Amino acid sequence: MPLFVLLTMTIVLVLATVSFWLPTINPDSEKLSPYECGFDPLGSARLPYSMRFFLVAILFLLFDLEIALLLPTPWAAQLPYPTLSIFWSSIILILLTLGFVYEWLQGGLEWAE
Repeated sequence: MPLFVLLTMTIVLVLATVSFWLPTINPDSEKLSPYECGFDPLGSARLPYSMRFFLVAILFLLFDLEIALLLPTPWAAQLPYPTLSIFWSSIILILLTLGFVYEWLQGGLEWAE
């Protein structure tokens, strides 16, 4: 076991050291300019980003993660009473639904302003 830890730490240190030595930092105007499919850039690369897209993406991730975590719950919990597993899953779903309804009522899902 100590040999394994020593070997692992050695590999980590070697890889970390090599990762600092290998890249050559050589910035020039070509490397720092934005690239648009071989054409000269038509506009600024720093366009404003709508917060609506960000909000929808966060909501999607939240509910996608909820489904990914709730689907295996009955098998993972292995509780003696399945009603307890259903109860806790229902509590989680109710909390997420209340958060979704709150977001909806606050106008976070309204696309046109």
